Amino acid sequence: MRRVVITGLGTINSLGLSVEETFPRILKGESGVRLIESFDTSEHATKIGGMVDWDPSAHGFGKPDLRKLDPFTMWALLGADEALRDAGLEDIRSLPEEERERCGTIIATGIGGIMGIIEQQAVLIEKGPRRVSPHFIPRIMSNAVSGQVAIRHGLLGTAFTTSSACASAGHAIGMAWRTIQWGDADLVVTGGSESAVTPISMAGFSSARALSKRNDDPEGASRPFDKDRDGFVMGEGCGILILEELERARSRGARIYAEVKGYGSTDDAYHITAPREDGKGPARAFDLALRYAGLQPEDVQYINAHGTSTAFNDAIETTAIKRTFGDHAYKLAVSSTKSMIGHLLGAASAVELIYTALAVHTGQVHPTRNYSTPDPACDLDYVPGEARSMEVRNALCNSLGFGGHNVSICIGQVD
Repeated sequence: MRRVVITGLGTINSLGLSVEETFPRILKGESGVRLIESFDTSEHATKIGGMVDWDPSAHGFGKPDLRKLDPFTMWALLGADEALRDAGLEDIRSLPEEERERCGTIIATGIGGIMGIIEQQAVLIEKGPRRVSPHFIPRIMSNAVSGQVAIRHGLLGTAFTTSSACASAGHAIGMAWRTIQWGDADLVVTGGSESAVTPISMAGFSSARALSKRNDDPEGASRPFDKDRDGFVMGEGCGILILEELERARSRGARIYAEVKGYGSTDDAYHITAPREDGKGPARAFDLALRYAGLQPEDVQYINAHGTSTAFNDAIETTAIKRTFGDHAYKLAVSSTKSMIGHLLGAASAVELIYTALAVHTGQVHPTRNYSTPDPACDLDYVPGEARSMEVRNALCNSLGFGGHNVSICIGQVD
């Protein structure tokens, strides 16, 4: 099988509009969570989120673009631009057509263009069906995110979107890895994007009792593995990575952040929203990722956890880690990116893998913010307080989604 490496990174999230801007803030344990001001939350139980602070016009999007593109697609376009620049491939469209036929686009979203749905539903009710925009369907369809990135950069290889709730981007990245491994592409733009901080999304998750109600302390609301956690915080943004065949990357002198070594995907087959309490489903995903990587549990130093800040998820993920790693679980550094930027749903896996790749590349593991009161059910080393300098030879990045979907991606230093 061909080897696959990460050569480019791009992100937009509540801490900033680039990897360069957000990574230092992540290492400092800063929070991007704040009160929602984009809509009236007076009747909402949860009034906080990890929102992207941006001006579309400052990034080249005019009024026609706003009619045609939902925020999740615009963010993916900007994230892909950044990742390709970072990989030294900003001029990829100028490559010969036969080379671009070997370049794919596999980008995820959990919900898709919900903003466009809300807007055009209002048009339908207020003005009638003839006034619904002709751009409505191509704007809101989930696969717009991969299709638009492929169009922008002239990528002629396989292009599709995965959608599996919180595991969406994990599946996209796993499929990108497989696509290059099997020789169907030499490079894939992959990751995920989500723009679901909307009135209806917030109401739905709140009714399901999934969201934190710590409205008086937004920055302290997302507290994975902490005894006083009371639900997750909704986030938004994108994470885009460039996956490339190892020898292709080496031949052009590319910077390599990490090698993608393994991928595990399973399902609990138990409940549409609740995880199975014995942790067997996630543990099997971890086991598969390690097996495909050819690694033993003792070869791993760090886990970027799903770590949502919900009572069930954090305890069950901890149980699953101990199932796979045994006594070595207590020697692992485990931290949650969601403690700072919230839960980006279908984009979560991608943003979290970016910071995992940077941990491998720089030897800097970010902390879990707001971890102050230990929970007996969550008894691992969650990197409280400050970032940690340590060698990360191999790491896992985990995602556990509604529907019982479990994904684990193993990355590490190139041997």
